[in-house]
Amino acid sequence: MAETHTDGRIARGNQTRQLVLKRAVEIASVEGLEGLSLGRLSTELKLSKSGVFALFGSKEDLQLATVRAAIKVYLEHVVQPARDLPPGLDRLWRVCAGWLDYSRKRVFPGGCFFYSVSAEYDAREGKVHDTLAAARTNWFTFVEQTVREAQQSGEVEEGTDAPQLVFELVALMEMANAESVLHNEFTCYDKAANGILSRLRGVATDASLLPAP
Repeated sequence: MAETHTDGRIARGNQTRQLVLKRAVEIASVEGLEGLSLGRLSTELKLSKSGVFALFGSKEDLQLATVRAAIKVYLEHVVQPARDLPPGLDRLWRVCAGWLDYSRKRVFPGGCFFYSVSAEYDAREGKVHDTLAAARTNWFTFVEQTVREAQQSGEVEEGTDAPQLVFELVALMEMANAESVLHNEFTCYDKAANGILSRLRGVATDASLLPAP
């Protein structure tokens, strides 16, 4: 009986934690991580303040948990679908198109979660900054790996400067996100997609592997 009671309590705690983090990533994508507070979340979600404080010992703990929760969502929507595709130019394009779709569909209400909160913490020090910086590095590494695998498959020119290409592709994606969120318009995603396709055609050994202009 004691084990059953303990298991039930742990399950309820996990459910509450997921509920809090779901709301936290929504708030942070719009207002930033500084907009989070344990009191606000407990009030909005009609939860016991003491229960929420027991799950997250401090505001920084809440912020770190929120970033980690956002990483899971990001992986699910942007990274994992591309991992299921064979290496090559199409996979590289699908990574970029998947990112644009993730931003366009407002998986996070404020557009790309990481674009928003990275600007908030880029000049700061501390655990939150380091966690965000690591997440961004991992994203760039993944895109660069995708480029290099496309090179190895013979679909991207061997002499292509992979880090430079990644920088340009990510810049186009993030500009579309920034313009869309700021002006609440969505044609910028098509412009970014056209720019990305143009850049990829420039390094492709066979441009017919990409969508037609």
